[in-house]
Amino acid sequence: MSRKHAVLAVALWSTVASAFKLSLRYLTPLGLLFYASLTSLLLFGILYAREFSPRRENLRSAYLGLINPLTYYAVLFSAYDRLPAQEAQALNYTWPLMLVLLSIPLLGKRARPKTIFGLFLGFLGAIVVATKGDLTGLGFSDPLGVVLGLGSAVIWASYWLLNLRDDRPLVEKMFWNFLFGFAYLSMVLLLSGGFVVPPFEGLVGAVYVGLFEMGVTFILWYKAVESDMTFASGIAYLVPFMSLLFISLLVGERIAPATVLGLTMIVGGILLGRGA
Repeated sequence: MSRKHAVLAVALWSTVASAFKLSLRYLTPLGLLFYASLTSLLLFGILYAREFSPRRENLRSAYLGLINPLTYYAVLFSAYDRLPAQEAQALNYTWPLMLVLLSIPLLGKRARPKTIFGLFLGFLGAIVVATKGDLTGLGFSDPLGVVLGLGSAVIWASYWLLNLRDDRPLVEKMFWNFLFGFAYLSMVLLLSGGFVVPPFEGLVGAVYVGLFEMGVTFILWYKAVESDMTFASGIAYLVPFMSLLFISLLVGERIAPATVLGLTMIVGGILLGRGA
């Protein structure tokens, strides 16, 4: 059953880049985040209802919720709003490289030659994607979008490291993170006057993102990793490549050869950086 959980999680996560791009045709990045995080909050609230017990440890979510979902997804959705989906998802997928890079000073990890080469290869792959293969000209079609895509990877890697010290059960942790994050987001939208009722298509997309990017898939993945980490970790590398297929079919983007090459370099860099 654990392998079925991993396969299903990978299949669902492979569709979310397309869901982001399609939903952003009807919603702003903050609007998409509002309805998606509300969906996730309701989901985790239902799952957590029987065990609901406020305790001091849940105050950690006051800052974790500020990072995820608020800051991380606001930056990620803004990247998708500015860039083609294939570029945004490839740049965001550099987060394991960022994790390795941040682990060197923060966790005292050793920077072995293999790790350094992996980081170089992976980040070179990100440049290949961002420049569409024009390494000599370094022509970025949307520099801010590139910064946002890579910035989302840094934010997620930072959140991952902070999460290592949080031993609360997954559903409890996610509920409180989303409760605080949704509260912060609601205040931002109220103060900025950015709250709008979306068209039906946008609402459906946001609910899909809330369920299958932020909600159900995390639970499936958690169960898969607990039971068979080796299989789950290995199959996870299919996500960015399967995403390209859905982006082509659903969003209608022509997948550039530079995207495939750059993404292959990124994944190769991740494998080397982790010592796989």
